[in-house]
Amino acid sequence: MTTHEFYMKRCIELAKNGLGTTYPNPLVGSVIVHEGRIIGEGWHKKAGEPHAEVNAVNSVKNKSLLKEATIYVSLEPCSHFGKTPPCCDLIIANEIPNVVVGTVDPFAKVAGNGIKKLVESGKNVTVGILEDECNELNKRFFTFHQKKRPYIILKWAETADGFIAPLSKEEKAPVWITNPYSRQLVHKWRTEEQAILVGTNTVLDDNPKLDARDFSGNNPIRIVLDKSGKISENYHVKDNSQKTIFITESENFISTENCIYENAIFDIHLTSSICDILYKNEIQSVIIEGGNTTLQSFIDANLWDEARVFKGQTTFQNGTTAPIISGNPVAGFDIMNDELKIFKNYD
Repeated sequence: MTTHEFYMKRCIELAKNGLGTTYPNPLVGSVIVHEGRIIGEGWHKKAGEPHAEVNAVNSVKNKSLLKEATIYVSLEPCSHFGKTPPCCDLIIANEIPNVVVGTVDPFAKVAGNGIKKLVESGKNVTVGILEDECNELNKRFFTFHQKKRPYIILKWAETADGFIAPLSKEEKAPVWITNPYSRQLVHKWRTEEQAILVGTNTVLDDNPKLDARDFSGNNPIRIVLDKSGKISENYHVKDNSQKTIFITESENFISTENCIYENAIFDIHLTSSICDILYKNEIQSVIIEGGNTTLQSFIDANLWDEARVFKGQTTFQNGTTAPIISGNPVAGFDIMNDELKIFKNYD
């Protein structure tokens, strides 16, 4: 590992502290090094608050050292005025001579302009250090701006004999396939993604809250498919506890602050329509948790980026079969007696 890679790795570690809290901004970490010693570091914590470079500079006790330092940043410093001033101007004003960048920002208002501005000001700029890792860090942000849709994560749990739900049950509540540790991990994931999506039958059968009650963090925006308005006010998804977007063919609903209705035609183009609606609502990532029809429709349309599939020890003998996904998992984990496989879509 080179010196540049060592410090860029630290930038990535710092940036991950903002996972789930920076939307619509990207995850960014920054480290300032003087004569082989870190003298400042920071990360972007929340939209509207200081960027990573600002927090890193502010953490430096002896500002005179900045004139002989190198600033590392996982994503190209911004060059435009948004809710905060341009980070390029901060670097230039503090006369930091060396700038090392992980990857270029695809956002139209930046897109190379930050690097250009720094070079034109006489800075020694190095670009592309741990570029793949930095791109992976901001896969949600990049997908949103480059593909005009959210980063899509599919998630389900299936029994040892390949079912995701039993044929029948006595109450409107989930039937657990996995152990409590796997379920807590899912709630952690919910805090990391901007939205969570389920189909009508999942709500009618399980009456889920779709929150992150088993882990500390933000609750995701709930996205619920409800073609003909079957979901009544008695279900948790209509409790106004968190922002919820209902996608429906019905035009009889009036949106409120926390209960928003979007119209779509429920035909073969529905998955694309859903992506368009989420993009319009500035949702950069969504975790799709069910049911089988909804999950399979995104797989069949090749509109997914990642799939996280649990296999528990439970058996149902019959019921709703698990979605079918092709390809080999890129990673696998054991969580007590549960098996977790991760799939990636590289198409």
